Amino acid sequence: MVHEWSLGDVASHPDVVAEMLDMLDVHEGHNVLEIGAGTGYNAALLKTLTGPTGSVTTVDINADVTAAARHHLDDTGFHNVKVITRDGADGAPEGAPYDRIIVTVGAWDVPHAWWDQLKPDGRLVLPLRWRGTSRAVSLVKQTDRLVADRTSLCGFVPMLGQYGERRHTIDADGLVTIHYDIDQADALNGIDGVRNREKTQVWSDLTVGSEEPFDLLWMHLSATHPGTARIQADRKAVDSGLCMPAVPIRSPALIGRGSLAYFSIRRTDEPGRWELGAIGHGRAGHKLAEFIVGQIRQWDTDRLADPALTIYPGNVALCATERGVVNKKETQLRIQY
Repeated sequence: MVHEWSLGDVASHPDVVAEMLDMLDVHEGHNVLEIGAGTGYNAALLKTLTGPTGSVTTVDINADVTAAARHHLDDTGFHNVKVITRDGADGAPEGAPYDRIIVTVGAWDVPHAWWDQLKPDGRLVLPLRWRGTSRAVSLVKQTDRLVADRTSLCGFVPMLGQYGERRHTIDADGLVTIHYDIDQADALNGIDGVRNREKTQVWSDLTVGSEEPFDLLWMHLSATHPGTARIQADRKAVDSGLCMPAVPIRSPALIGRGSLAYFSIRRTDEPGRWELGAIGHGRAGHKLAEFIVGQIRQWDTDRLADPALTIYPGNVALCATERGVVNKKETQLRIQY
């Protein structure tokens, strides 16, 4: 007897699952590859969408995960979903080419295998990580590039084997950490102890309500400043006033020249509203804070605007110093407003 999954069986929040499936735009008869098997729930949804003439393959590096997914799929009548134990970065060439590829683990890069196994005009949806943040991105394969037509804020467990992200604690007490990409290592020079240096605050006079999103500000920063990273402050640092990011565990920051600035908010006299600004430390801290506020004002002109995000193979010659170019191991991102 076929039974239903409970919400407790679903690895990702149902809203995120639905959002990414909507971005994937699956049709009956499609051949779909999923990277990250989870409980098998998402693969079952994909098989339902592809119908009797479609096919679904799900891949995961963890044998315990694939065994559980296989069990759940068989137990609910989805015997025809293929489940493979393998490094997801290798895809599943035996079933290629695919009309759609969906990735359900946080990916720092787009491996060549996914690119090669996707049909022309096919769609790749993945939680892509860069400059300290993560967004679900819907990409369409063109001749020499992948072009995004939609993004959405999300958070996923990072994919094993992709080591493009690093972290660095900048104070002796281990209360404040910078999360950065490997190509930004030089920007960390001289940043240890920066919180004890010159401090400055710059405020924008722009406000948000408690339920209004401001996550797209991060996209503006990553499109305009190569030192965009993520700052994480321990509760002790926040409570003591030593470090006050807008969201303590995940806020955008700028690093460089032995200085730091990060996005912050403060209460206004109007109940339920917060002013947006930035706090800087170090000799260049004020300049970095002003840069953040400048991007806050740019973001305010259209708060819901997505950037133009394009991914190129790593061998394409983009200008390394061009604004909005993010270099990864196998690809390059261009982010523009």
